[in-house]
Parts: sequence; structure tokens; C-alpha cells
Amino acid sequence: MSGQVMPCAPQEISSLFLFEKLSPEQLGRLCAQGRVERFEVGPVYTEGDPATCFYVMIEGTVVLARRVGGDDVEVSRTSQRGVYAGAMQAYLGDRVPQTYTNSMRVTEPTRFFVLPAQSFADVMREWFPMAAHLLEGLFFGSKNTQRAIGQRERLLALGSLSAGLTHELNNPAAAAVRATAALRERVGKMRHKLGVIAQGPYPREVLAGLIDIQERTAERVAKAPSLSPLEASDREDELADWLDDHGVTDGWRVAPTFVQAGLDTDWLEQVAAAVDEDILPGAIGWLNYTVETELLMDEINDSTTRISHLVDAAKQYSQLDRAPHRVVDVHELLDSTLLMLSGKIGSGVRVVKDYDRSLPDVPAYPAELNQVWTNLIDNAVFAIGSTGREGVLTVRTAREGDRLLVEFRDTGPGIPADVRNRIFDPFFTTKPVGEGTGLGLDISWRIVVSKHHGSLQVESVPGDTRFQVLLPLTAPEAEVFPEASETDTTEEDSV
Repeated sequence: MSGQVMPCAPQEISSLFLFEKLSPEQLGRLCAQGRVERFEVGPVYTEGDPATCFYVMIEGTVVLARRVGGDDVEVSRTSQRGVYAGAMQAYLGDRVPQTYTNSMRVTEPTRFFVLPAQSFADVMREWFPMAAHLLEGLFFGSKNTQRAIGQRERLLALGSLSAGLTHELNNPAAAAVRATAALRERVGKMRHKLGVIAQGPYPREVLAGLIDIQERTAERVAKAPSLSPLEASDREDELADWLDDHGVTDGWRVAPTFVQAGLDTDWLEQVAAAVDEDILPGAIGWLNYTVETELLMDEINDSTTRISHLVDAAKQYSQLDRAPHRVVDVHELLDSTLLMLSGKIGSGVRVVKDYDRSLPDVPAYPAELNQVWTNLIDNAVFAIGSTGREGVLTVRTAREGDRLLVEFRDTGPGIPADVRNRIFDPFFTTKPVGEGTGLGLDISWRIVVSKHHGSLQVESVPGDTRFQVLLPLTAPEAEVFPEASETDTTEEDSV
């Protein structure tokens, strides 16, 4: 948008802090190559357009905004003379995209000193060569540093996930190994007990009856009901008394196994009716091995199923062999991330899932959203742990208009108000030295805002901090999604 061109007075622009040290010749050159423009209320330039001019406000009020999804979010509003914006990095030439990284509008008639981008680049290189080199090194150096530390951030997250996954895999794997060793022992004893029974003077029909009871016992194990601790204790006492009354020694050792398998005194009465009294203790012992064998096989099955689920969660988290951008169910992503981080979350944090399962799938980069979930969950767990008390992490999903909300709420100490507007800045962290790089939230913000056209915001009071991710339910029309890679940091909005 063009404004009303007005005369440029070197004396006036020398009163602006940017130009107060310039010589009369330099001020004359600026006025010759630049101009003063007066803009009425409305836009001055728009984010994404070619950065053609460098603006320095002489008088008035300016508002800077950034595009977030389909909305313009105000990031700065000021009436301070001399503030500047626009083509601030024209001196870098074509090594960076020369487009406006924000939108500027004025809320009252405002005058600017306007310098074409090429003229600004020329005077920077001619008048301040050392400063230009320093600024150039600072710009590219900070980008390289951020990229390197961002990689380090991901490696640290990967190490944490690997440790948690190893811990989670170790438990069912160790249980399967223990159950396998115990199963081998029980099968050996069962073969021995069967041999003893087979050598006795028992009719064929008695042995057939025992085999039938064994089969029916195995079926009951598979259908065993869940009992409360009190119900299980009462049933164990009842079974132990029955076994003692029928001459089975150490019945108290056998009773817990039978209760776990869902067996009761009615079942024992059926066994007693099917065999002679003199072989009842041996039959009970043999059936006990059968029950233990079935329970051990169930334990092995549960353990290996758990391992399989963990492997599936790891594949879901890493998005191996899947398209970088596709339509996804965010609940699957959240569940896989929570499972991957379960070792780090630990017992001191209770996780509550408040999911709206009716939500539709959304277009997204799932691997990168998982990185966002990881950063936000990790921060929440750290915040809760810093209190020294147990806490609650609530993960909630809901629909808000045409966007999907994913909220992470923790009961930690909260984020102080004086640093809340800085938490998404690169390298800023509230964690102790060595605990964080300060890039987790910056990376998360860029993934959500720049790559998914969503928004990431925070609300915090002591005991209730909420990070809210809002994602569009549909992809923008004719959207061409970039390759899955780290989003570059843009230049500052104003100085």
C-alpha cells in the first residue's frame, strides 16, 4: 500500500535514534534515496509479500502481526518514535528470502521514513562494513547453532525415549523368561506325576476320567473371573479347609493357585467324585501342575503381547514406512507417545485421558506432531516433578469450531507471568542449567504454526498449566506441503 509522499527533512530524520550519529552528507543521501510517507489508518505491507522497503516510524502508532493459520495475531503495538520494520535483512541479499515476515498496519495517520531495500543494503555495506559482517555472522551463526542444538534436542529426546522403551520392554521380556523357566519345571513334574499315576493299579476308565477333568480344568483357567483381594482371600481359606479335610497335605500351598484359576469347592467335589479317595491327593497334585502350566502359558502370552504392543507403539511413534504427510487420528499419536514416555513419566504422575473419540482425522505430519507431544509431555512431567509431590497430567481433545484442540494440563507450579511471553523464544528455558536446551517449545511452535497452520498457546496459574495445540480439521485448498524438515527460523518482527 502506498502513502502520501511528503518532503524529507534531514534535520527531522536525524532526530530518530537510528540516524542520530550520521553526518550531514549521510543524512542528505538518505533523504535523496528515501522518502517520507504518510499512511492513513490501515495496512502498510502484508506478510509474505516481497520486502521492498525499510520503514522507520516518525510519528503515529504501528501494529505488527503474524499469520497463524487463517488469522493475523498481533505481536507488537507501539507509538515509540524510531521503531523500525520491513526489509531489515536486505543486506544479506539473496542468501535469505527477501519477503516481509510480518504484516504492518497503522491505527492512526502515521508518518514513516521509507528507504528502498536496495538502498538500505548499500548504505549498510558502505557505512557500516564491520557491523554488517558482524550482523551477518550473528544471523547465520545463530541459525547454525539453533539447527545443531535442535538436533541435540532431538537426540536427547531419542535417548530418553530409548531408555523408557528399554525399561518397558525389559519388564515383559523378563517375565516371559521367568515364566518359561517355571513352565519347564512344572511340565517335568507333571510328566513325573502322570508316570506315577499310570504305574498304579487304576482302571482305564479312572485314568480317562482324570484326563477329562484335566481338560475341563484347563478350560476353566481360561475363563477365570477377576476377584477382589478380599474375595480371593476368603476363597483361598475355603479351598484350604476342603483340601485339609480330604487328606491333601499342604493344601494352603495349592489353594492360591486354584483360586487364581477360578476353581472352587464345587469343582473339587467333582474331582473327588471321579477318583478313589486313595488317589485323590495325587490327582489334586497332578491337576495343580496343569493349572500352573496354564497360568504360566497365559503369563507368557501376556508378556509377548505386551512386547508386540510396545513395538507397534514404537513404529507408530516413529512413523516408519509411512508417508510424511497424511490424514491421522491424533488419539493414536497421543497414545503411542504416552506409551513411549511411560518409563519417564513414572509412578509420581497420574495420566488422565479425556478424549473426544468422535473427532475426525486431521491432515498432519504425524512424526512431527509426535515430537510436539513429546516436548509438551516432557515439560509437564518435569514441572510436576519439581514440586516434589505427586501430580496429574491430563491430555484432552475436543473440537473448537473448525479446529481440533489437543490440551496438556499439569498440576505443576505454573509459569511465572514475567516469562510467559518468552517461553517460545529460541534458547529460552526455565529449567536448571544442563536440564534443557531451550528449543523444545520453539521447535514445537514452528511445527504447529508454520507446518500445520495451527496455533500453540499457554494458560498458566499455580497448579494448573495448560498448553493448547489447535490444528485445522482440513488442509487449506491447493496447499502444497513442504517436505518433512525443520522449519527455518524467520527474522525478528521489529527491533
